[in-house]
Amino acid sequence: MNETRRSDQFLKERLDRYDRWLREGGISYSSKVIPVSESIEGEQWVLPTEQAMEILRLASSVAVQDCECRTHYQRCDHPREVCLLLDDIADGLVARGEARLVTLTEAAEILRKANEGGLVHLTLYRPDHRIYALCSCCSCCCHDLQIIEAFGRPELMVRSDYVAATDEEACVECGDCVERCVFGARTWEDGRIGYESAACVGCGLCVTICPADATTMVPR
Repeated sequence: MNETRRSDQFLKERLDRYDRWLREGGISYSSKVIPVSESIEGEQWVLPTEQAMEILRLASSVAVQDCECRTHYQRCDHPREVCLLLDDIADGLVARGEARLVTLTEAAEILRKANEGGLVHLTLYRPDHRIYALCSCCSCCCHDLQIIEAFGRPELMVRSDYVAATDEEACVECGDCVERCVFGARTWEDGRIGYESAACVGCGLCVTICPADATTMVPR
């Protein structure tokens, strides 16, 4: 699979763009993981811009369009209209008829459905270091997630400020979180769940699927 992805022109063009921006000092990384808000307890919130809804509240305008990656690859049935655009990027794409403006309530519903589908929230950055989009990504289609795996470029994506912590006594070993984790931080062996915290990027998807509330997010 990685050999096929390394020869994928869509991914190579995206990676070439990132490398050019990195050489020019325009970006320090391409994206950052944002934990789903349902997985964070109130007292654990730090900078407001670390949370998806707070990022959207700070934007002058918010629009949504179909995910470019999911539209291109069509490898899954996850929702496509999940790419949230901010400020002048949103206004420009709306003016061209390529996106539509949404309220914060509509944006929150888009994020909620994306979380239900097991999608990872990523903020995307442009060369002036400003966030221009907040997309909900799957490992089978997302250009950033594919590039990180296929080209061995983990430095392009910044982990969230949180990491999952599981109470082993409360865990019922159902295995739901193993399938839910797209980063391979959880494994299933001999009827027991294994967890490697170093591989956790802090997306929070394991928290929102746990039927026993055994997993929480804590500051990294």
